[in-house]
Amino acid sequence: MPSTNPRSYDATPSRKVAFLGLGVMGYPMAGHLAMAGHAVTVYNRTAAKSAAWCEEFAGSQAPRQAATPREAAAGADIVFCCVGNDDDLRSVTLGADGAFAGMQAGAIFVDHTTASAEVARELYAAAQAAGLQFVDAPVSGGQAGAQNGLLTVMCGGDTAAFETAQPVAMAFARAFTLLGASGSGQLAKMVNQICIAGLVQGLSEAVAFGQNAGLDMKQVLDVIGKGAAQSWQMDNRGKTMVDGKFDFGFAVDWMRKDLGLVLDEARRNGSRVPVTALVDQFYADVQGMGGNRWDTSSLVKRLK
Repeated sequence: MPSTNPRSYDATPSRKVAFLGLGVMGYPMAGHLAMAGHAVTVYNRTAAKSAAWCEEFAGSQAPRQAATPREAAAGADIVFCCVGNDDDLRSVTLGADGAFAGMQAGAIFVDHTTASAEVARELYAAAQAAGLQFVDAPVSGGQAGAQNGLLTVMCGGDTAAFETAQPVAMAFARAFTLLGASGSGQLAKMVNQICIAGLVQGLSEAVAFGQNAGLDMKQVLDVIGKGAAQSWQMDNRGKTMVDGKFDFGFAVDWMRKDLGLVLDEARRNGSRVPVTALVDQFYADVQGMGGNRWDTSSLVKRLK
């Protein structure tokens, strides 16, 4: 099920939508759209996942699966997408079987993939040339945010497309905000990941230091969590780090992909991000320990 705590949905008029990519994020996001009353067609590279999704949400407005992105996008007002990387995104948008080839004039493509700002601008231009609209809209909130319909969405693109998509996307979001022209959403997501990288490394060092000093770190976290050191990472990952549990969603492999995008963009725009570059290498150490699928708080393991 998309949510262990089913949310209520605003009375947004039903739209015909498509969702491309039913991974750990896309599957529940598409589910929230269906439960909000929208007519959803899904596409996934592994068709069995699409079939399972349709079976799970059979009680909504006749969900259906499509064999190609083009077929899924046909007749849709809005096409949502959440795939792996730039190349995956191009594969579901461009070409004879891509979504752009099937979308009706004026339809909106909303991309929730964490990708490069460069590919966002490329696909925005391709969409414009085809008489379509494109919004880059990466998300923050992880698997739990997707399941509970509480994602934070950072958007880049044109105001008209954003304003049409926003009320529909609020089925799975708690915030859906336009931050500027095409690519701005992806750049904002990079800012988000820079912040997280530094916070998790700092929290890892604090936990390891406290344990080496013989402190009861759960008690310490309770105390300092009421002061200036408080953060989402401390509240949600501090004690699980103490317990050595690292199966809470966003994986090290995915973080390294995201930090790679940050470092590439930093080279393009002349930004200095030494802490981010160092933490990226620390995550490479975690991968070397076999922690590819551990969550990002596993940085602490390399300090023990």
